[in-house]
Formats: sequence, structure tokens, C-alpha cells
Amino acid sequence: MDIAQLIQTVALYAIPVIFSITLHEAAHGYAARYFGDNTAWALGRVSLNPMKHIDPMGTIVLPLVLYFATSGAFLFGFAKPVPVNFARLRNPKCDMVWVALAGPASNFVQALLWGVALYVLHGAGVTEPFFLKMCQGGVLANVVMFVFNLFPIPPLDGGRILVGLLPWRQAVAVSRIEPWGFYIVMALVVTKVINTFWMMPLMGLSYDLIDLLLSPLRMLVQ
Repeated sequence: MDIAQLIQTVALYAIPVIFSITLHEAAHGYAARYFGDNTAWALGRVSLNPMKHIDPMGTIVLPLVLYFATSGAFLFGFAKPVPVNFARLRNPKCDMVWVALAGPASNFVQALLWGVALYVLHGAGVTEPFFLKMCQGGVLANVVMFVFNLFPIPPLDGGRILVGLLPWRQAVAVSRIEPWGFYIVMALVVTKVINTFWMMPLMGLSYDLIDLLLSPLRMLVQ
């Protein structure tokens, strides 16, 4: 394993990933508080302080181990989830959808902002590769988080959105998957099912949408 390459990769992605994780989890907490659940707020988890959301094992150790074990071909990690008591929401089944959607939505917005930063740097004549690649990495990291978290299996956000949208009987059936959801998702990741049938198609659509939304800015700086 090339240590220099690892250091360069960590340096490029550290800031975008920390922002993406922090704002993702904070968005869940803010949304939950808005819809009536103060659990995360009372525990001090509705915060923009990254240390409140970083899980030492899931955010640092696991990605590094996987990076070394797969020579950078496969990365996976997770943050410390913001606690949400859905029973405290004013309209639990409906509000669950908005609380779950808040995290991925924050990542999509961040992807847009990193794209804006990239075009602004180009427009300002900045040619330093580190900053340009960091902006590109910011778009990529947030698009990955946006799409991956929308996968419709609990405890991922997409699973909670699905539970909130389904009729009660079907919603209960899907929610029972949650204790095994992490292992199911990991199996689908390892076998590349998620990558082939979910990540790649939806990431392509996400990039197309971002490109469309940023097209006016692109025309201004070119």
C-alpha cells in the first residue's frame, strides 16, 4: 500500500467527509426537533460540532482498515446516529419521512455547494490541483452519501422513508427488517448488488441533476 497515496486521499477527502457527516446528522436532529422530538437536542446532538457525530470505529478505523485491505477499491463507514424518538413526533408516520429525508437532502445541497465552489475557483483562475480536487471530492462524497442513504432498507434513511410512506401493515413488515438491516446492506455492498443496481444508476442521475442546476453558473465562468 502506497502510504503517500493514502495521505493524499485522506487530505483531499477529510474536510468534505467531515462536513457531509456532521451536517447529515445535524439535519436529522434539527428536523426531529422541528416536528416535535427534542431527544437529540436534550442530549446535545443537534450540533455542528463534528466530534458530536464522529464514531471512532465507524468513521475512522473501519474505512482505514477497508482501504488497506482492498487497496482502496472498497470503502464503507458510518457516523454516530442522532437519536430520534419517532413516537414523540407530532404525526409520527408522516413526520418520520421528513426527518429521515433531512439527512440525504443536506448531502445533496452540500454536493451543489461544492460544485459551486469548483466553478468559482475556475472562474477566479485558481489552478491549484489540491483545492480543485477537494471540491470534486466534496461533490462525490456527498452524492455517495445522498444515494446510499436513500437505499430502502432500515435502518438507512431510505428504509425509514419507505416505512413512513407504506400502509400500516406493509410498514410494520418492513420495519421488522431493521435488526438485520445493517447485515443485509453489507452483504449487498460486498456482492456489488447495491453498486450495480442502485448506486451507479442513481449517482448518474444525481450528477446529471447537479450539472443541470449549475449550468447557469458554468456558463458565467466559462
